[in-house]
Amino acid sequence: MHSSEMAELTALLTPDGLSLLDELGPVVSTADAARAVSRLRAAGHSPDLVSAVVGQAHLRAKATAKFGDFAARMLFTRAGLEQATRLPVAAHHASRMRTAGIARVADLGCGIGGDALAFAAAGLRVDAVDADEVTAAIAAYNLAVFGDTVTVRQGRAEASPLSDVDALWLDPARRTAGHRETRRVGAADYSPPLDWAFEIAQTLPTGIKLGPGHDRDELPAEAETQWVSADGTVVELVVWTGALARDGVRRSALVLRGERAHELTAAADAPDAEVRELGAYLHEPDGAVIRARLVGEVARELEGGMLDPHIAYITGDAALTSPFVQSFRVRETMAANAKAVNAALRAHDIGTIEIKKRGMDVDPAAFRKKLTLRGHASATLFLTRVGTRHLAILADRVRADQV
Repeated sequence: MHSSEMAELTALLTPDGLSLLDELGPVVSTADAARAVSRLRAAGHSPDLVSAVVGQAHLRAKATAKFGDFAARMLFTRAGLEQATRLPVAAHHASRMRTAGIARVADLGCGIGGDALAFAAAGLRVDAVDADEVTAAIAAYNLAVFGDTVTVRQGRAEASPLSDVDALWLDPARRTAGHRETRRVGAADYSPPLDWAFEIAQTLPTGIKLGPGHDRDELPAEAETQWVSADGTVVELVVWTGALARDGVRRSALVLRGERAHELTAAADAPDAEVRELGAYLHEPDGAVIRARLVGEVARELEGGMLDPHIAYITGDAALTSPFVQSFRVRETMAANAKAVNAALRAHDIGTIEIKKRGMDVDPAAFRKKLTLRGHASATLFLTRVGTRHLAILADRVRADQV
């Protein structure tokens, strides 16, 4: 806990401080922040209060992407916002708890309270704990609206009493000291330690939120592992155990697009689909499907195969699409060099291009600078490897209502 951060928080958590924050409105840019600081200091407010109010106004503006309108009524740390679960994703965590009959959950490592907010809104009682004093105080503020349905305290997850709860939610911290930065860490650097988290998950129904790139070999073999993407970005991996893990499901990919949710489940990694020549369509699987190793399942659903055994592109001739892929109608293929691509762009009157690459050591931004884009049409260019060949594929994005 940093004394400067506690001083700022103490200054902020007063009626005058909170009123000043609400009156200030959003602070989006550096210029907004500079103007706000000058105005508030000129009005005679203390440096701690000005720093806290302007910093919170900026974080609230950034938090809208994760919390929507709720952000305007919440407090944050920068690292806490970075780590926090998006509210639509947290709602799925809460729904799973409710479906499993959970009435009371311990949220160990609650951060600024994103998941606890969703749990409480779903009608669960929540015991929220965070090891950091500043973070726990902010979580208490964010969750105060739920009254005695939620308790928040500072403490270590490993020392928390669990006799009265039905389930656990764990979001092990992956942070350097303080609240300002995050970094990549190994399993031993998590707090609480992952060994402890996986062990306690064998005794109570548990959800453990991890980064989506977590080493699969370190995951408990008997648990359900679920990769989640939101609007095209893979945001988390959750390990579910006990009553929170579904019968017969060991791998799942949950794909959230706007307000719609689609899920693919399987008892194990899906066998790869057969490799086939490029067909009329190219399909790019969602990152959650790739992480969950369910690409073969989607390929068979689309009556397609793999373009290359080591690259996650699906191809086929059937006019089918799926919520688990982005689909493209192939226009033309060529060698993956600027001269050949430019000839195709001229022939098709392409002036706007989206570049995707997989399996090739190429910088799309640098490749774009070599292209001549003077036409009126738009397209997508794939740069990929098929066997030993480097291939460029010019294609058009397909909407689900077009097939």
